[in-house]
Amino acid sequence: MKKTLYFLHRRAFLQRLILLLSIAIAGITLLQSDEFDTPSNSVQKDNSTEILKFSDLADSLYDAYKLDSSYYYYNRAKLLCNPKINTTDYVYALYSMSQIKYDQGDYITSEAHATEALPYLKHIRDPKHASILYNQLGINYSNTYNYSDAILYLTKAIHLKSSTWRRYMALNNLATVYMDQHRYKEAEQILFILSTQKRTSKYEDIDKDNYARAIDNLGLCYFRLGDPEKALRYVNEALKIRLSLSSEYEYSLVGIYRHLCLFYMKTNLKLAKEYALKSHKIATKIKILTDRISSLSLLIKTSEGSDLKKYSLSYIKLIDSITHARCKTKNQFTNIKYISRIDKTENLQLKAQKAENELELARQKRRNIYLYMIIVLILSLIAFVYFYLKSKGTKQKDDAVFESEIRISQKLKDELTNDVYHSLTFAETVDLEKRENKERLLNNLHAIYTKTRNISKENGSVPTNENYPASLKEMVSGFKTAELNIILNGFDAIAWNELEKSKKIILYRILQELFVNMKKHSQATLVSLTFKNFEKKIIIIYSDNGVGAYNRSIILKNGLQNVENRIKTINGNIIFDSNSKTGFKLSFNFPK
Repeated sequence: MKKTLYFLHRRAFLQRLILLLSIAIAGITLLQSDEFDTPSNSVQKDNSTEILKFSDLADSLYDAYKLDSSYYYYNRAKLLCNPKINTTDYVYALYSMSQIKYDQGDYITSEAHATEALPYLKHIRDPKHASILYNQLGINYSNTYNYSDAILYLTKAIHLKSSTWRRYMALNNLATVYMDQHRYKEAEQILFILSTQKRTSKYEDIDKDNYARAIDNLGLCYFRLGDPEKALRYVNEALKIRLSLSSEYEYSLVGIYRHLCLFYMKTNLKLAKEYALKSHKIATKIKILTDRISSLSLLIKTSEGSDLKKYSLSYIKLIDSITHARCKTKNQFTNIKYISRIDKTENLQLKAQKAENELELARQKRRNIYLYMIIVLILSLIAFVYFYLKSKGTKQKDDAVFESEIRISQKLKDELTNDVYHSLTFAETVDLEKRENKERLLNNLHAIYTKTRNISKENGSVPTNENYPASLKEMVSGFKTAELNIILNGFDAIAWNELEKSKKIILYRILQELFVNMKKHSQATLVSLTFKNFEKKIIIIYSDNGVGAYNRSIILKNGLQNVENRIKTINGNIIFDSNSKTGFKLSFNFPK
């Protein structure tokens, strides 16, 4: 375990480990994010472009009074909609289909389409869609004589926070319902207020059309109340406004001409018939069946002879065509329901697939959570080991400094204090005028200087540049004396310049401590130092002929614990030859 911690303590290894883990985490995260995104992208398909294309085409066909074709493309748009995603487009398609069926006199189907859209209004912020739908339902119920529901939905439209002109239109429709119920006074009160408001929006033509409808209905209301003078004044004003508008508002003339026909039916039958003809002509052009029936009914009432027969036959034929159209619509509606059923089946399959994908996503999320927890745990462990080793390294450095200070202090005490004391005592007690005493004192001082210089060298900085081999040789040679011979073998075979700086320093200190230990304890006269290259390691063998060390405990007590610790810091090994009877021998190795 201790060897492992020393190995981990190497800065290069730790940096590589963190880098590799970072790359692995980034790769896994990218892979997981790709996998995470793939299912959600494949589940939903955006049909917005096709929906818009069909809706625009249906709008154009409706403006051209091609109602059947328009209805077909609105339905195509509706089938492409996902109500939860394309909510506004879905409601718009249903409202438009409801309007077409209303124009064709099929109030039941019109109501069905409008009712189908109701649940989705709560998902649309813009109140204009609710206003349009409530108005549509209101006039639908009015035409099927369901006045209570008509009033309910029109009142809802009035209370919406929509634009002023939309509330104006809802009030106008509500007044019409009151007139259908013969509640003329209530209708007259609403319509009179509306007749005082000419501008309700920023669109002049819309304001004119809405105002003309209001005063036209007010004129009809006065006619029912028995005031023909007021009735004609308001209806003629409405006619004048409507004639000034573009052909886009031509449909609005149908009602005015019908009302004028009613006004003149008892006083001027010929004029009444002219207005009935005008109403029928426009109704036929715009293909609104209910308006055609109403205008034909007036033509029958204002005609005689062959014209009466002609219009009566047209009326019967039109009623037959309506019956046929409703049967056709019923079949078409059945077909649409069949298509919708198929669509629902496909949607159910998609929902099942979506549910399966969502389940897989949930599993993937859980796997991601576990993965992130493991990553966090690993990073936390790395951080802990890093800071632990850093703290331990700092402590070891502090301990090493402290030990060095103690060692230097002890050395100064052991080697210099007594010498200095004896030299001072000698200088105070003897006559220094005598030559032999003076020379003895100088020799003592020189010995003190030499010991001081040696201590300084032992603890000074170690050169790690190209001068390192020479410095190492010089340090070893410094221990050579007349009584001690030192032999170096294979020194020049080592590529000293390729060795790391830290290893150079540690090797220098190890050899230094070995020689110091030898000098203090071994009484050797010969030291051999051999350097070898073996595979990817450097091997150094030290031997001397001094007093041998027969067991490891004696060696450690003799001050070689530092040597063993230093070698371990460079991932090296040391071997003591405890069997030597003639001296002391050890070898150590470390990676290049």
